[in-house]
Amino acid sequence: MTVSRRRLIGSLAAGSALAAVSPADLVFALRGTAFAASPPGDVVGKVSVGYQGWFSCPGDGAPIGGWWHWSRDRFQPPAPANTTIVSWPDMREYTRGYTTAYPALGNGQPAQLFSSYDQQTVDTHFRWMQEHGCDTAALQRFNPFGDEGPTRDAMTVKVRSAAERFGRKFYIMYDVTGWTTMQSQIKEDWTNRISAHTASPAYARQNGRPVVCIWGYGFNDDGRPFAPAPCLDVINWFKAQGCYVIGGVPTYWRQGINDSRPGFSEVYHAFHMISPWMVGRTGTLDGLDWFHTNVNVPDQADCDAHGIDYQPCVLPGDLSSGHRRHGDFYWRHLYNLTRLGAQGLYVSMFDEFNEGNQIAKTSETQATTPAGVGIRALDEDGTACSADYYLRITADGGRMFKGQLALTAVRPTPPVVGGGPGPEPGGDLAAGRPTAASSQNGPFVAGNAVDADRGSYWESSNSAFPQWWQVDLGASHQVARIVLAVPAGWAARTQTVTVQGSTDGATFTTLAGTAGVRFDPATGNTATLTVPTTAARHLRVTVTGNTAWPAAQLAQIGVYAPTGTPTPTTDLARGRPTAESGHVQTYGGANVVDGNPDSYWESASNAFPQWVRVDLGTTVGIGRIVLRLPAAATWQRRTQTLSVEVSPDDTAWSTLVAPAGRVFDPSTGNQVTLTVPATPARYVRIRVTGNTGWPAAQLSQLEVYAG
Repeated sequence: MTVSRRRLIGSLAAGSALAAVSPADLVFALRGTAFAASPPGDVVGKVSVGYQGWFSCPGDGAPIGGWWHWSRDRFQPPAPANTTIVSWPDMREYTRGYTTAYPALGNGQPAQLFSSYDQQTVDTHFRWMQEHGCDTAALQRFNPFGDEGPTRDAMTVKVRSAAERFGRKFYIMYDVTGWTTMQSQIKEDWTNRISAHTASPAYARQNGRPVVCIWGYGFNDDGRPFAPAPCLDVINWFKAQGCYVIGGVPTYWRQGINDSRPGFSEVYHAFHMISPWMVGRTGTLDGLDWFHTNVNVPDQADCDAHGIDYQPCVLPGDLSSGHRRHGDFYWRHLYNLTRLGAQGLYVSMFDEFNEGNQIAKTSETQATTPAGVGIRALDEDGTACSADYYLRITADGGRMFKGQLALTAVRPTPPVVGGGPGPEPGGDLAAGRPTAASSQNGPFVAGNAVDADRGSYWESSNSAFPQWWQVDLGASHQVARIVLAVPAGWAARTQTVTVQGSTDGATFTTLAGTAGVRFDPATGNTATLTVPTTAARHLRVTVTGNTAWPAAQLAQIGVYAPTGTPTPTTDLARGRPTAESGHVQTYGGANVVDGNPDSYWESASNAFPQWVRVDLGTTVGIGRIVLRLPAAATWQRRTQTLSVEVSPDDTAWSTLVAPAGRVFDPSTGNQVTLTVPATPARYVRIRVTGNTGWPAAQLSQLEVYAG
């Protein structure tokens, strides 16, 4: 069958409607989108993701049978010569895997894939959506009158269940590709099968109407040969049923050229919301900027003039073609569409391993990818990225889109939270960590020195020495080596440098005294400073001179532990299942493992003791636990009385850290680090019995590291 796709989201409130919207929706409405046709709802002002849910495997019970969408010949197992995918999923959170005919993974384990037909798979995906700010899922529905119909119907039930369980919204997105009898059958399908699902509290509504999307009208190809009249008939029929109708339309819908047939203007302008297709249109940052200026801006103006909501596609990039630039491609697109003032965002896609544009958790390295078959992992450009990286970018991008994070062209999301594996043994402790500087010159910001891109760099104000740059490693580490670099093609220069370290960000000691550091393109324009092994959380590099330019300039600053004794930097709790004694409002226990420092768990008030626990998935040796509150100064200093308990089975518990008052102070990052003797455990529980700052237990992050 022919494959295709589509996307969604939105913006503004007015008059008495403001009383009915959430604070996040209100922030979005007030951030400056002046022409929104609709107030915030389940697609306007929200981040929607395209959800295929179309993978099946033998033995999963799916009526379609075989390896649906994993193999070209679905009755034969996926293999390099019989495949439809270009990316490999991270399989660690699926309880059931299906062994393929691919070679073993690089780590020697069998190459297994998941089935969308397993409810646990759908639940896992919707939990990820909940944890990473994906508000609404657009469930793709192709012609249901063929052999796919029963499986598609069952997937709708599974998606509904997961959306209800995890507090997400969903709607149906019809793809009319190859559906020659769609004019009558799409109405029949909605009436007899789908409309009943709109009774679910999880079914998306906009302007009080159930949402439906039709993807494929007006495309200039053989798979969608429809004339304008039947398309307009279907749109008006859905409107008459009381639906809010989204159009998944060609990129050049407004002009009726290139991928759009001419003569469809009336069809396009009949939709309540327009969501133009974008996948495959560009793979470069310059291309995204060109589309912003020449396509998105005039598209938005056209929608404004016609009272239509605009929901452009936003792309993580095709991993298989090397478009992602370790997250910079995705962030540029999110930035461009946010500054545009679009009413909604439609992420293309959540689980599209077939096209390599998925944001779902993906294999990090060749160790968890079939060996020797050419499938790229997330570290394909040399930058280590965690499996959840593109979900975390989605979360940060959604916060920016909703006005909860300042508009910025600089990606704030680190590829690996807490450092993680880097290009040298032991891992670069500074990679992706928060930075600060005495000054910065235009786009040459402090964060460039930890983004792993040797072409980007930090530059201070000119002719104003001394200047300093600083990184927060997130916790105290043993530091033995600092690697400094400028872009590889630059001319030789000497910069006069001092390196200092601090455990609290206030009192610094000198690790490397003031000296001239030579950067020479003949030796890679890098310099390594070996220092006495010192415990430090904050590293500061001070520059007092530069022979080639009157400013401090650094493209990369790497910080490394002593060889053979690296500090574990993988948070074992990240994204794992949680449980809790209770919570208020939206401050649930899952917030402590979502990687978002601004979300948090808060228990019921005036009801100590309270607890939150995380399931690590398997028994591991625990050596360090980091507890955090939001770092903002508005979270004033407080002491929480807490203990740490561990269990192998969630039944028999033992105390790992005895009850004690733990001080959370914004001047030191509002975090508490507990180092413990290596202890095997699967479950970790934090029990809180007091809080001097608020009559409830509060935690932003619960991080667990190996011993």
